[in-house]
Amino acid sequence: MKATIWHNPDCGTSRKTLALLREAPGVTVEVIEYRKHPFTHAKLEQLFQDARLTPRDALRTRGSPAEELGLIDGASADRILDCMVEHPILVERPFVETDKGVRLCRPQEKVLELL
Repeated sequence: MKATIWHNPDCGTSRKTLALLREAPGVTVEVIEYRKHPFTHAKLEQLFQDARLTPRDALRTRGSPAEELGLIDGASADRILDCMVEHPILVERPFVETDKGVRLCRPQEKVLELL
């Protein structure tokens, strides 16, 4: 099985999720450091749709410029998505995709649903 993780190495939850993936038997892991290789608009839309989340659900407010960008109250989903493409740190992490689906793996044990 192949698993893709959109990873931030500075995030403890992302590191723990990656460790769970690497420890899982038979899993090949593709790691995308999304701050170096940002999301496309289409990829974010696909991840959110497959995870059954809205951009607001996946908005990282802590440690991000969400408030300064006016995304906390009243911003449309399109505005949030556009800002996420421009500022990848706005996307909560980590997202993991396998052939079983997509999850925002907070807490990291949610990744087990995909294995």
